[in-house]
Amino acid sequence: MLAALRLTELPWLWHHLRRPGRVLRMDRVPDSIPAAIQHIWSRLLFPSRGPTDVGPINPVYLVVLLIVPGLLLYPCLGFALFEPDESRYAQIPREMLQRGDVVLPTLQSQPYLDKPPLFYWLVLFSYQLFGVGAWQARLVPVLALHASLLAVYLLGRRSVGDRSAFVAALLLTLAPGYILTSRLLILDGLLTLCTTLTLLTALEAVRGQRFSDSWWFTSSLFCGLGILTKGPVILFLIAPPLVLFASVLTVARVGRYFGMALALSVPWFVALGVRQPEFVSYFFWEHNVQRFLAPGIHVRGVWFYGPVLVGLLLPVSLLAVPFTRFLLSRLDAPARTREMGFHWFSALWCVGFFTLSACKLPTYILPAMPSLALVVGVFVTRTGWDRSPAFVSVGLASFALTLGINLVALPCYANYRSPLSRPEAVVELCSDPAASVVCYPRNCDSVAFYLGRRDLRVFRSKDIEELRTLVRVQPRTVILCTHRSSLAGLKQLLPPEVVITREVRLGLRDLSGVPPWLMKPLRKIMGETALGLGDICVVEMPSLKERLLSKAPPASAGPTPPLLAVPGRKP
Repeated sequence: MLAALRLTELPWLWHHLRRPGRVLRMDRVPDSIPAAIQHIWSRLLFPSRGPTDVGPINPVYLVVLLIVPGLLLYPCLGFALFEPDESRYAQIPREMLQRGDVVLPTLQSQPYLDKPPLFYWLVLFSYQLFGVGAWQARLVPVLALHASLLAVYLLGRRSVGDRSAFVAALLLTLAPGYILTSRLLILDGLLTLCTTLTLLTALEAVRGQRFSDSWWFTSSLFCGLGILTKGPVILFLIAPPLVLFASVLTVARVGRYFGMALALSVPWFVALGVRQPEFVSYFFWEHNVQRFLAPGIHVRGVWFYGPVLVGLLLPVSLLAVPFTRFLLSRLDAPARTREMGFHWFSALWCVGFFTLSACKLPTYILPAMPSLALVVGVFVTRTGWDRSPAFVSVGLASFALTLGINLVALPCYANYRSPLSRPEAVVELCSDPAASVVCYPRNCDSVAFYLGRRDLRVFRSKDIEELRTLVRVQPRTVILCTHRSSLAGLKQLLPPEVVITREVRLGLRDLSGVPPWLMKPLRKIMGETALGLGDICVVEMPSLKERLLSKAPPASAGPTPPLLAVPGRKP
C-alpha cells in the first residue's frame, strides 16, 4: 500500500524534489515511496558522480599498507587464548584434524552446529601447514583483517579515489579498537572481509555506464563465502544497499547472483543436514531467527552500538562534528558522490540492522567499519585534514598506542588471566587421558586445547542431575569450576555420599614489581581468577566397604561398665 502511494498525493515531497530555478519534468518524478527514497539519497544528498579512472595504484601507499599493519599484527600471535571464544574456535578445527572429518564440527567430541565451517577450514589448513598452536589459529583472523585493509584501498579507490581510499585504510589501521577487536580468534573478522569484498565488487558491477557481469559474478562468490562463514546474515547486510543504489538490477541478474552464492554454500548445509537432521531447525531457526527476534542472551539497549561505534573508530570519532557538517552542507554537495552514499548507507544499514536484533555483541558491527572508513576518508581528504600537523601527530600517537597494546599489554593480560597461568595443578589433575574431567557450569576449552584432550564433558546448571549421576558411578572425577563462585554452589548440589578430596583455588599471582597497596585495586580491574576457570575440585565416590565402615558405630574404648541399679527394680 505504501509502495503504491503516488507522489501526486504528496505535494510537499514534490516541492523538495524540485531544484531551484529548474522546471520539474514529470518523467523524472519518482512514482513510489521507494523510488523517492532512492532519488533523494542518490540525487540530492549524494548528487555527484564518482571517479571513472583513478589511474595506477600508488606503490608508496601499497607499501605503507603492507608494512604498517604488518608491524601491528604479526609479531605477537602466540599468547594464551582468551576464554571462551578464542579457545572454542581453536579447539573445533583441532578436533576436525584429529577426526579427519571436515563436514561435522565438534566440540569436546559433541556436534557443534552453531556456525558454518569456512572459518574452521581455514584454521585447520593453518594447522596442517604450521602445526597446532595458538599463533597458527590466530593467523587466520589476522590475515583476514590485513586483507580487509588492503581491499579498502585496492577496491575502494575505484569508487572514492586513490588518496581517499588510502586514508580510509590508514584510519582503520590506526584505530586501536578496530584492530584489537578484529584480530581476535572469532568469526566476525572473516565475515567483515567477505562483506567488504562483496559490497565493493558489487558496486563496481553496477556503478558504471554498463553493467559488469565479471564483477557481479565475483561478488556472488564472495557472498557465498560469507554464507559459509556465518550463515545468511550477509544476505541481509548487502541486499538493501544494492537495491537502493542499483537501478540496473533485474530479476534475472539477482537470480543469477544468489544462485551462484547458494551453489557455493548449500552443498555443505545439505551434507550436514543429512548427517544431523536437527541441524536445519537448530541453525536457521534457533540460532539465527530466534536470536534476532527473541530476547535471550546478550540483551542490550537500543543505544548500545553508539558507544561501541565511537570506541571502535577512535581517534577518528573525534571528527564526528565536522563530519556531520560535511554531510549536511550544500557547499560540500559536489564532494558527496553517489558511491560515497552507497558506502555511507552500507555502514548505517549494518549498524541499524544489528540494533534491531535482540542479541547484541560489540563485534557484530565490524562489517560496517570498512564502508564507514571510506566515507570518512573522502571527508578527510576533501577538507584537507589529512595534511594537517594535528592529523599526523594523532596518527603517530595512535600507532604507538596500538603497537604497545598489541605487543605488550594484550599478551601480558591474556597470559595473566589464562586458565593455565598456574599450570601445575591443571596439568597434574587433567593431563592423564584416563582421568574423568568435566566442566561446570560452562566450557573451559583452553584446558582441552593445551592438554590435547577432546573429552571434557560440560554440565550446565540444568544438567545437575546428570552430573550427580556421573560422580556416583565414577570412582574419581575432576571438576573444573568455570565460575569463581560455582564451587560453593556445587558443594550444596553434590550427592551426600561423595567426598571432595581436594580443592585448588586458581587465584592469580601477584604481578612482579607491583607494590601490595596497588595490587588490590588492580585485581578489581583485571580480575581475581583466571578467565573461565576459578577452582578445581576432585570428587571421589567411596567404595561400598568404606561407606559401610563410615556408618558403623565407633568401637568402645574399654570394657562395658556394669549397669547401674535402678531404684525400685530388681536386678
